[in-house]
Amino acid sequence: MNPTISLPDGKLTTIPARSGVAVRLAKGMALKVVNTYGHQVVDTWAFNQEDIDESMSMEHSRASMLKLSPKVGDTLLTNRRRPILTLIEDTTPGIHDTLIAACDKHRYQQLQVAGHHDNCTDNLAIALARLGIRSNETPCPLNLFMNVPVHEDGRLEFLPPVSQAGQYVVLRAEMDLIVVMSACPQDVTAVNGMMPTDAHYSIS
Repeated sequence: MNPTISLPDGKLTTIPARSGVAVRLAKGMALKVVNTYGHQVVDTWAFNQEDIDESMSMEHSRASMLKLSPKVGDTLLTNRRRPILTLIEDTTPGIHDTLIAACDKHRYQQLQVAGHHDNCTDNLAIALARLGIRSNETPCPLNLFMNVPVHEDGRLEFLPPVSQAGQYVVLRAEMDLIVVMSACPQDVTAVNGMMPTDAHYSIS
């Protein structure tokens, strides 16, 4: 059971554990994503409201930032190399992931999970469907708070987030867009500290 903590403000909306939500943002609006209990990854996607085929792209963003993870002031790009979200505040240690694909049913099959397992790919599709939208693909997400260190020998490792309860990031919309956030249900590897929880967000 999650501990009771004091949330940063009274206007936060829940991203339920193991589930996803979609929100519309106008250009210039800010989205705060809170790691409420400190150990929850939030897979995050952004789509052009006018054309769902234009979406935030990790590979295009890395080529522009020349970094594996965005820092305050960095702008993430779409698959058409246009600005879509800018990281304007980060109270965490700044450890986020741009390399790992969203979990899906195939990933859990590889992990020897029997039967259905909640996953971020389904969460994306379900959240968009609530807005009457269907995406033709699952772009690689910005995995907020996810800790995947790259070792000197090139190895990757899945470790729990290093953020603390209540720490957050703020992203500014650079176009009218739809953002989808999934409180990742991964409970087989260590990425959520083996215990998926709610996260929260607010829009200003």
